[in-house]
Amino acid sequence: MPGQLDLNALRIFDAVVDAGSFTAAADRLGMAKAKVSIQVARLETLLGEALFARTTRRVTLTDTGRALHAECHPLLQGIEEAVDRVGASTTELSGTLRLSTSVDHAVQSLAGAVAQFAGLHPRLQIDLRTSDRVLDLVSEGIDLSIRLGWLRDSSMRAVKLGEFGQYLVASPGYVQRAGLPTHPQDLGGHAWVALTLLPTPLTWQFTARQGKVHTAHVKTRLRVDSPGALAAMLRQGAGISVLDQYTAQENIASGKLVRLLPEWQLPPGGIYAVYPPGRHVSARVRAFIDFYRGLLRTP
Repeated sequence: MPGQLDLNALRIFDAVVDAGSFTAAADRLGMAKAKVSIQVARLETLLGEALFARTTRRVTLTDTGRALHAECHPLLQGIEEAVDRVGASTTELSGTLRLSTSVDHAVQSLAGAVAQFAGLHPRLQIDLRTSDRVLDLVSEGIDLSIRLGWLRDSSMRAVKLGEFGQYLVASPGYVQRAGLPTHPQDLGGHAWVALTLLPTPLTWQFTARQGKVHTAHVKTRLRVDSPGALAAMLRQGAGISVLDQYTAQENIASGKLVRLLPEWQLPPGGIYAVYPPGRHVSARVRAFIDFYRGLLRTP
């Protein structure tokens, strides 16, 4: 049997287990779903045992499949690590790097960084996925996600790459109509647009330059799950809210928004490189993290 075994079949089997389905594994491997099914079927024929219990909606491991995965997964991971260690001794990367981030951050920063990184590594394929929804890295087969703000999922591994400021803003029209707040305590009486991606979108801590801290509790009837949509609503005079400094500065410079309470500071948000738990961090991921961290630190 060892002479007949195709190690690629084991790799494909391992990908199906990690991805949770034949379709997701095919997307992750860049293969046709039919080819994935054929390779797993050949492996089952060789072993004389079913590895998956298949239904129309999902696949689950059989006892034999669980045993094979438990034995083979560490070995396949070790092979990948060995290849990465050898590859790390050269400056040329290859394979596929799958990245994800929010739509706004891709437009403002990450897309340009990916283009530069791709130019440095012509043999590397890069798949950048943008969404304001936080994607499941394991099921989506994503190697690295760049996330802004505060991390909710403690099962993920993360490296902090930098920080960004937060600005309290509103449109000139809203300020003219509703008045200018002079203290964080005034915000409770203003219309607020809440960004539901945040862990506490209705509670904000402000710090004055002299160190005084005030916690503002706001009320809202408008909620949105996209920073881009939030900025658009604020430009239309829907109310007051907080934007990241990049989006805020762009709108302030154009006169579409004004910064409020500039003498009070909000806690900075973090820029994080996030990758799945329990996985080897490839040379491709490590190289991009180092590259992007360097760009963020460049004035």
